[in-house]
Amino acid sequence: MNPGDDLAEESLAAILGDRRVQSQPMLLSTAITAAEWVRSGAPDGAVVVADYQISARGRAGRPWKMTPGHGLGFALVLRPELESDREGWLYAVILAALADTCGDGVTIEWPDEVQRDGVTVALVGMDVRLGGLTIESAIANVLIVDAEPPRGELLGSVLQAINARIANPRRTLIDDYASLCSTIGRTVRMRLLGGTTRLAGKAVELADDGSLVVELREGRRVPVRPQDIASIEPVQ
Repeated sequence: MNPGDDLAEESLAAILGDRRVQSQPMLLSTAITAAEWVRSGAPDGAVVVADYQISARGRAGRPWKMTPGHGLGFALVLRPELESDREGWLYAVILAALADTCGDGVTIEWPDEVQRDGVTVALVGMDVRLGGLTIESAIANVLIVDAEPPRGELLGSVLQAINARIANPRRTLIDDYASLCSTIGRTVRMRLLGGTTRLAGKAVELADDGSLVVELREGRRVPVRPQDIASIEPVQ
């Protein structure tokens, strides 16, 4: 089997059934290709996967390192029935699903990582297109760092887990996420995108829009959305 053949469309057909898939040995970015597909009518659940991405990027445009034949990178098209102000909820859905499929001992690092023993296992980025008061479409860009061929079964398992998490009652997802999230309960320092605003306080809970609720030193609680974060770090 040549490198990347395990992710070829014909290899994935038996695993993914009638799910719409585009697969290439190499792409500039699965997210860019998925965005083009969305504009031409890609359905909910459509997937773009590549063995290698030249310019893979996650949340806030952060570069991801990829190696041909190693790791699993894909973009998933979502057309959720969600209000526009609940964009960050999609991060919670995808991260919980990745935690379900990445094995024992993983934790969630809000806003966009799954880790094991402090080492990054998986990453998520989200590109959302709003339509009035609702989310018209979203592209979840996902990287599982250490996947080895054959990777088709893993891709199928992650997609099934995402479907299951989308169907979860809101409270179930919040409780499951909180039980795995090592950020909750920690004192953190964060910087917001688009300016010099900085916050520091104790992360106390996940809100039902995917925001991390931070209790500041004066006792005021502030929800911070995943899509608004430039950086976050623990305070020792």
